[in-house]
Amino acid sequence: MKKALPTPAEIRAHLDDYVIGQQDAKKVLSVALYNHYKRIGATNTGDIELKKSNILMIGPTGSGKTYIVTTLARMMNVPLVTADATTLIGSGIKEIENILAQLVHAAEGDIKYAEQGIIFIDEVDKLASRFIKSSESIQQALLKTIEGTIASIPFNGKRITIDTNNILFVVGGAFVGLEHIINDRVGGGMIGITITATELVKQVMPDDIAKYGLIPELLGRLPVIVGFEALDRAILIDILTKPKNNLIAQYKQIFAMDNVELVFEGDSLDLIADKSPALNTGARGLRTIIEDALRDTMYAAPDEKHLNKVTISAEVVMKSRSANFEYVHAKEDTPLAEIQAKPARETTAILE
Repeated sequence: MKKALPTPAEIRAHLDDYVIGQQDAKKVLSVALYNHYKRIGATNTGDIELKKSNILMIGPTGSGKTYIVTTLARMMNVPLVTADATTLIGSGIKEIENILAQLVHAAEGDIKYAEQGIIFIDEVDKLASRFIKSSESIQQALLKTIEGTIASIPFNGKRITIDTNNILFVVGGAFVGLEHIINDRVGGGMIGITITATELVKQVMPDDIAKYGLIPELLGRLPVIVGFEALDRAILIDILTKPKNNLIAQYKQIFAMDNVELVFEGDSLDLIADKSPALNTGARGLRTIIEDALRDTMYAAPDEKHLNKVTISAEVVMKSRSANFEYVHAKEDTPLAEIQAKPARETTAILE
Protein backbone atom coordinates (compact mmCIF):
# COMPACT_ATOMS: atom_id res chain seq x y z
CA MET A 1 0.00 0.00 0.00
CA LYS A 2 1.28 3.44 -0.91
CA LYS A 3 2.59 5.38 2.06
CA ALA A 4 0.39 8.37 2.96
CA LEU A 5 1.90 11.79 2.35
CA PRO A 6 2.42 13.61 5.68
CA THR A 7 0.39 16.78 6.09
CA PRO A 8 2.06 20.18 6.56
CA ALA A 9 1.32 19.97 10.30
CA GLU A 10 2.94 16.54 10.50
CA ILE A 11 5.98 17.75 8.58
CA ARG A 12 6.24 20.75 10.90
CA ALA A 13 5.97 18.51 13.97
CA HIS A 14 8.84 16.38 12.66
CA LEU A 15 10.98 19.46 12.09
CA ASP A 16 10.21 20.65 15.62
CA ASP A 17 11.89 17.49 16.94
CA TYR A 18 15.16 18.31 15.20
CA VAL A 19 15.24 22.06 14.52
CA ILE A 20 15.17 24.68 17.26
CA GLY A 21 13.67 28.07 16.36
CA GLN A 22 12.98 29.16 12.75
CA GLN A 23 9.24 28.90 13.35
CA ASP A 24 8.20 30.86 10.25
CA ALA A 25 10.66 29.01 8.03
CA LYS A 26 9.47 25.61 9.24
CA LYS A 27 5.86 26.49 8.45
CA VAL A 28 6.64 27.80 4.96
CA LEU A 29 8.83 24.81 4.12
CA SER A 30 6.28 22.30 5.45
CA VAL A 31 3.63 23.69 3.11
CA ALA A 32 6.06 23.85 0.18
CA LEU A 33 7.21 20.25 0.65
CA TYR A 34 3.65 18.97 1.04
CA ASN A 35 2.48 20.74 -2.13
CA HIS A 36 5.50 19.54 -4.10
CA TYR A 37 5.02 15.85 -3.34
CA LYS A 38 1.23 16.11 -3.59
CA ARG A 39 1.79 17.46 -7.11
CA ILE A 40 4.08 14.53 -7.96
CA GLY A 41 1.46 12.08 -6.68
CA ALA A 42 -1.39 13.63 -8.65
CA THR A 43 -2.56 11.19 -11.33
CA ASN A 44 -4.97 13.36 -13.28
CA THR A 45 -5.41 17.12 -13.10
CA GLY A 46 -7.43 17.49 -16.28
CA ASP A 47 -6.54 20.60 -18.25
CA ILE A 48 -4.70 22.19 -15.33
CA GLU A 49 -0.91 21.75 -15.34
CA LEU A 50 0.59 21.98 -11.88
CA LYS A 51 3.93 23.78 -11.96
CA LYS A 52 6.47 23.03 -9.27
CA SER A 53 7.50 25.67 -6.75
CA ASN A 54 11.21 25.60 -6.03
CA ILE A 55 12.50 27.32 -2.91
CA LEU A 56 14.89 30.18 -2.11
CA MET A 57 16.16 30.33 1.48
CA ILE A 58 17.79 33.48 2.83
CA GLY A 59 19.68 33.51 6.12
CA PRO A 60 23.06 33.87 7.80
CA THR A 61 25.66 31.11 7.81
CA GLY A 62 24.88 28.44 10.36
CA SER A 63 21.21 29.35 10.76
CA GLY A 64 20.11 25.84 9.79
CA LYS A 65 19.40 26.00 6.05
CA THR A 66 21.35 22.87 5.12
CA TYR A 67 20.26 21.00 8.23
CA ILE A 68 16.56 21.62 7.69
CA VAL A 69 16.73 20.45 4.05
CA THR A 70 18.62 17.33 5.12
CA THR A 71 16.00 16.64 7.79
CA LEU A 72 13.17 17.03 5.25
CA ALA A 73 14.82 14.71 2.72
CA ARG A 74 15.35 12.08 5.39
CA MET A 75 11.73 12.35 6.48
CA MET A 76 10.41 11.99 2.93
CA ASN A 77 12.91 9.20 2.21
CA VAL A 78 14.13 10.83 -1.00
CA PRO A 79 17.69 11.20 -2.28
CA LEU A 80 19.43 14.48 -1.54
CA VAL A 81 22.44 16.26 -2.98
CA THR A 82 23.97 19.40 -1.53
CA ALA A 83 26.18 21.57 -3.69
CA ASP A 84 27.93 24.92 -3.57
CA ALA A 85 26.91 27.49 -6.17
CA THR A 86 30.48 28.76 -6.43
CA THR A 87 31.45 25.50 -8.17
CA LEU A 88 29.34 26.68 -11.12
CA ILE A 89 31.74 29.55 -11.72
CA GLY A 90 33.91 28.58 -14.66
CA SER A 91 32.15 25.23 -15.13
CA GLY A 92 28.52 26.17 -15.74
CA ILE A 93 26.49 23.45 -17.41
CA LYS A 94 29.13 20.76 -16.81
CA GLU A 95 28.91 21.26 -13.06
CA ILE A 96 25.10 21.21 -13.26
CA GLU A 97 25.36 17.83 -15.02
CA ASN A 98 27.71 16.61 -12.27
CA ILE A 99 25.21 17.66 -9.58
CA LEU A 100 22.45 15.71 -11.33
CA ALA A 101 24.79 12.72 -11.63
CA GLN A 102 25.44 12.92 -7.88
CA LEU A 103 21.68 12.72 -7.31
CA VAL A 104 21.52 9.52 -9.36
CA HIS A 105 24.41 8.13 -7.30
CA ALA A 106 22.52 9.08 -4.12
CA ALA A 107 19.56 7.12 -5.52
CA GLU A 108 21.89 4.14 -6.10
CA GLY A 109 21.37 4.34 -9.85
CA ASP A 110 17.57 4.36 -9.68
CA ILE A 111 16.74 7.19 -12.08
CA LYS A 112 13.02 7.24 -11.27
CA TYR A 113 13.86 7.55 -7.60
CA ALA A 114 16.39 10.31 -8.34
CA GLU A 115 13.74 12.19 -10.31
CA GLN A 116 11.79 12.67 -7.07
CA GLY A 117 14.79 13.83 -5.05
CA ILE A 118 15.96 17.16 -3.69
CA ILE A 119 18.93 19.26 -4.78
CA PHE A 120 20.14 21.95 -2.39
CA ILE A 121 22.48 24.58 -3.86
CA ASP A 122 24.00 26.79 -1.19
CA GLU A 123 25.72 30.17 -1.52
CA VAL A 124 23.64 31.11 -4.55
CA ASP A 125 24.09 34.75 -3.51
CA LYS A 126 27.73 34.44 -4.63
CA LEU A 127 26.40 34.24 -8.21
CA ALA A 128 24.98 37.77 -7.97
CA SER A 129 26.15 40.33 -10.52
CA ARG A 130 27.73 42.41 -7.76
CA PHE A 131 30.30 39.64 -7.24
CA ILE A 132 31.16 38.17 -10.66
CA LYS A 133 31.09 39.46 -14.23
CA SER A 134 29.85 36.16 -15.67
CA SER A 135 26.90 36.18 -13.28
CA GLU A 136 24.09 36.27 -15.82
CA SER A 137 25.42 33.45 -18.01
CA ILE A 138 25.88 31.17 -14.98
CA GLN A 139 22.38 31.90 -13.71
CA GLN A 140 20.98 31.35 -17.19
CA ALA A 141 22.60 27.90 -17.22
CA LEU A 142 20.54 26.98 -14.16
CA LEU A 143 17.17 28.07 -15.56
CA LYS A 144 16.04 25.08 -17.61
CA THR A 145 17.35 22.53 -15.14
CA ILE A 146 15.57 24.15 -12.20
CA GLU A 147 12.33 24.72 -14.11
CA GLY A 148 12.27 21.21 -15.56
CA THR A 149 13.94 19.60 -18.55
CA ILE A 150 15.24 16.31 -19.91
CA ALA A 151 18.98 16.49 -19.20
CA SER A 152 21.77 14.32 -20.54
CA ILE A 153 24.32 13.59 -17.83
CA PRO A 154 27.43 11.43 -17.33
CA PHE A 155 26.92 8.35 -15.16
CA ASN A 156 29.17 5.32 -14.76
CA GLY A 157 31.10 6.04 -17.94
CA LYS A 158 28.11 6.66 -20.20
CA ARG A 159 25.46 9.30 -20.89
CA ILE A 160 22.00 8.87 -19.45
CA THR A 161 18.94 11.11 -19.36
CA ILE A 162 17.10 12.40 -16.32
CA ASP A 163 13.85 14.38 -16.11
CA THR A 164 14.22 17.31 -13.69
CA ASN A 165 10.53 18.29 -13.74
CA ASN A 166 9.86 16.64 -10.38
CA ILE A 167 13.19 17.34 -8.69
CA LEU A 168 12.76 19.91 -5.93
CA PHE A 169 15.46 22.57 -6.14
CA VAL A 170 16.23 24.49 -2.97
CA VAL A 171 18.78 27.29 -3.19
CA GLY A 172 20.12 29.27 -0.29
CA GLY A 173 22.50 32.02 0.68
CA ALA A 174 23.41 34.55 3.34
CA PHE A 175 22.76 37.54 1.04
CA VAL A 176 24.86 39.82 3.22
CA GLY A 177 23.64 43.40 2.87
CA LEU A 178 20.24 42.49 1.45
CA GLU A 179 18.59 44.06 4.50
CA HIS A 180 19.78 47.50 3.37
CA ILE A 181 18.05 47.08 -0.02
CA ILE A 182 14.84 46.04 1.73
CA ASN A 183 15.16 48.87 4.23
CA ASP A 184 15.44 51.44 1.44
CA ARG A 185 12.18 50.12 -0.02
CA VAL A 186 10.14 49.92 3.18
CA GLY A 187 11.66 52.88 5.02
CA GLY A 188 12.39 50.80 8.07
CA GLY A 189 14.59 53.28 9.89
CA MET A 190 17.93 52.49 11.50
CA ILE A 191 18.83 48.80 11.23
CA GLY A 192 19.58 47.37 14.64
CA ILE A 193 17.85 50.19 16.48
CA THR A 194 14.36 50.68 15.09
CA ILE A 195 14.26 47.44 13.10
CA THR A 196 16.38 44.28 12.95
CA ALA A 197 17.93 42.69 9.90
CA THR A 198 15.83 39.56 10.55
CA GLU A 199 12.60 41.58 10.52
CA LEU A 200 13.63 43.15 7.23
CA VAL A 201 14.53 39.84 5.56
CA LYS A 202 11.06 38.54 6.41
CA GLN A 203 9.70 41.37 4.23
CA VAL A 204 11.85 40.45 1.22
CA MET A 205 10.35 40.69 -2.27
CA PRO A 206 11.71 39.32 -5.55
CA ASP A 207 12.61 42.86 -6.68
CA ASP A 208 14.92 43.20 -3.67
CA ILE A 209 16.80 40.08 -4.66
CA ALA A 210 16.94 41.26 -8.28
CA LYS A 211 18.58 44.47 -7.09
CA TYR A 212 21.05 42.32 -5.18
CA GLY A 213 22.06 40.70 -8.46
CA LEU A 214 20.01 37.59 -9.26
CA ILE A 215 18.28 37.70 -12.62
CA PRO A 216 14.45 37.89 -12.69
CA GLU A 217 14.24 34.76 -14.85
CA LEU A 218 15.91 32.70 -12.12
CA LEU A 219 13.79 34.26 -9.39
CA GLY A 220 10.70 33.32 -11.39
CA ARG A 221 11.70 29.66 -10.94
CA LEU A 222 11.99 30.17 -7.16
CA PRO A 223 8.53 31.35 -6.10
CA VAL A 224 8.79 30.20 -2.47
CA ILE A 225 11.06 32.60 -0.58
CA VAL A 226 11.76 32.03 3.11
CA GLY A 227 13.89 34.03 5.51
CA PHE A 228 15.92 32.43 8.31
CA GLU A 229 16.61 34.17 11.60
CA ALA A 230 20.04 34.71 13.10
CA LEU A 231 20.51 32.46 16.13
CA ASP A 232 20.60 34.22 19.49
CA ARG A 233 22.21 32.96 22.69
CA ALA A 234 19.05 31.32 24.06
CA ILE A 235 18.50 29.36 20.84
CA LEU A 236 22.15 28.25 20.75
CA ILE A 237 21.84 26.86 24.29
CA ASP A 238 18.65 25.02 23.31
CA ILE A 239 20.34 23.62 20.19
CA LEU A 240 22.96 22.04 22.43
CA THR A 241 20.48 19.97 24.42
CA LYS A 242 16.90 19.93 23.13
CA PRO A 243 16.65 18.51 19.59
CA LYS A 244 16.74 14.81 18.88
CA ASN A 245 20.35 13.88 18.11
CA ASN A 246 21.55 17.07 19.83
CA LEU A 247 25.26 17.79 20.17
CA ILE A 248 25.55 17.11 23.88
CA ALA A 249 23.81 13.75 23.45
CA GLN A 250 26.23 12.87 20.65
CA TYR A 251 29.30 13.51 22.80
CA LYS A 252 27.75 11.68 25.75
CA GLN A 253 27.32 8.69 23.45
CA ILE A 254 30.97 8.84 22.35
CA PHE A 255 32.07 8.56 25.99
CA ALA A 256 29.38 5.97 26.79
CA MET A 257 31.00 3.66 24.25
CA ASP A 258 33.89 3.46 26.72
CA ASN A 259 31.48 3.05 29.65
CA VAL A 260 32.17 6.59 30.83
CA GLU A 261 29.48 9.11 31.80
CA LEU A 262 30.05 12.59 30.39
CA VAL A 263 28.54 15.48 32.35
CA PHE A 264 28.40 19.14 31.33
CA GLU A 265 27.87 21.58 34.17
CA GLY A 266 25.27 24.24 33.37
CA ASP A 267 27.72 27.13 33.16
CA SER A 268 29.79 25.22 30.61
CA LEU A 269 26.84 25.19 28.18
CA ASP A 270 26.33 28.92 28.69
CA LEU A 271 29.97 29.57 27.87
CA ILE A 272 29.88 27.38 24.75
CA ALA A 273 26.91 29.40 23.49
CA ASP A 274 28.66 32.67 24.38
CA LYS A 275 31.82 31.74 22.46
CA SER A 276 30.02 30.57 19.31
CA PRO A 277 29.06 33.96 17.76
CA ALA A 278 32.74 34.97 17.55
CA LEU A 279 33.29 32.22 14.97
CA ASN A 280 30.60 33.67 12.65
CA THR A 281 29.41 30.19 11.73
CA GLY A 282 26.14 30.06 13.66
CA ALA A 283 25.20 26.68 15.09
CA ARG A 284 28.18 25.06 13.35
CA GLY A 285 30.44 26.91 15.75
CA LEU A 286 29.05 24.95 18.69
CA ARG A 287 30.67 21.71 17.52
CA THR A 288 33.98 23.48 16.90
CA ILE A 289 34.02 24.85 20.45
CA ILE A 290 33.07 21.50 22.01
CA GLU A 291 35.72 19.66 19.99
CA ASP A 292 38.36 22.15 21.13
CA ALA A 293 37.24 21.98 24.76
CA LEU A 294 37.16 18.16 24.86
CA ARG A 295 40.22 17.37 22.76
CA ASP A 296 42.64 16.77 25.66
CA THR A 297 39.95 14.88 27.58
CA MET A 298 39.09 12.63 24.62
CA TYR A 299 42.82 11.96 24.18
CA ALA A 300 43.43 11.00 27.82
CA ALA A 301 40.22 9.24 28.85
CA PRO A 302 40.57 5.96 26.88
CA ASP A 303 43.84 5.17 28.72
CA GLU A 304 42.36 5.73 32.18
CA LYS A 305 41.59 2.46 34.02
CA HIS A 306 38.36 2.32 36.05
CA LEU A 307 37.24 5.75 34.80
CA ASN A 308 33.48 6.07 34.99
CA LYS A 309 32.66 9.80 34.92
CA VAL A 310 34.05 12.95 33.30
CA THR A 311 32.74 16.38 34.27
CA ILE A 312 33.13 19.45 32.04
CA SER A 313 32.98 22.85 33.70
CA ALA A 314 33.19 26.37 32.30
CA GLU A 315 36.88 26.39 33.22
CA VAL A 316 37.43 23.37 30.97
CA VAL A 317 35.73 25.19 28.09
CA MET A 318 38.00 28.17 28.82
CA LYS A 319 40.94 25.70 28.90
CA SER A 320 42.10 27.05 32.25
CA ARG A 321 41.86 23.61 33.91
CA SER A 322 41.46 19.95 33.05
CA ALA A 323 38.24 17.96 33.14
CA ASN A 324 37.41 16.23 36.41
CA PHE A 325 37.87 12.44 36.24
CA GLU A 326 36.07 10.12 38.69
CA TYR A 327 36.92 6.45 39.16
CA VAL A 328 35.32 3.29 40.55
CA HIS A 329 36.65 0.09 42.05
CA ALA A 330 36.58 -2.23 39.07
CA LYS A 331 39.16 -4.93 39.97
CA GLU A 332 39.45 -6.97 43.14
CA ASP A 333 43.22 -6.54 43.19
CA THR A 334 42.97 -2.74 43.10
CA PRO A 335 42.31 -1.18 46.51
CA LEU A 336 39.31 1.11 46.45
CA ALA A 337 41.16 3.77 48.46
CA GLU A 338 43.92 3.84 45.85
CA ILE A 339 41.44 4.36 43.01
CA GLN A 340 39.52 7.09 44.81
CA ALA A 341 42.71 8.92 45.72
CA LYS A 342 44.03 8.98 42.16
CA PRO A 343 43.90 12.57 40.81
CA ALA A 344 42.56 13.44 37.40
CA ARG A 345 45.17 13.35 34.67
CA GLU A 346 46.54 16.84 34.17
CA THR A 347 46.83 18.33 30.73
CA THR A 348 48.53 21.52 29.68
CA ALA A 349 46.30 24.48 30.48
CA ILE A 350 46.19 27.22 27.89
CA LEU A 351 44.73 30.48 29.08
CA GLU A 352 42.87 32.54 26.48
